[in-house]
Amino acid sequence: MKDLKEISTRLKIAKKKIKGVDEIKRGSNAASLGKALKISTELVAAVVVGSTIGFLLDNWFGTKPLLIICFFFMGVAAGILNVIKSAKKMHNKL
Repeated sequence: MKDLKEISTRLKIAKKKIKGVDEIKRGSNAASLGKALKISTELVAAVVVGSTIGFLLDNWFGTKPLLIICFFFMGVAAGILNVIKSAKKMHNKL
């Protein structure tokens, strides 16, 4: 009888440990998804802002494709720099 009680206690302890690990993994997956969405949003926002500024300046100065192209690439560069900075901050928090 002692063996059965000991085995059942060990099983209960093992089940609790497994549940704790599963909950940690779920939280980690959600946090990773949030970080990925944040980084992708920063990149897209920088490109959209750069292109919009280029479009508005092109309409104002009458230089149609030139400033859109320039500010598009500036937005891409700014977005990539923001992504790198965010990734470094996230890595340093670990």
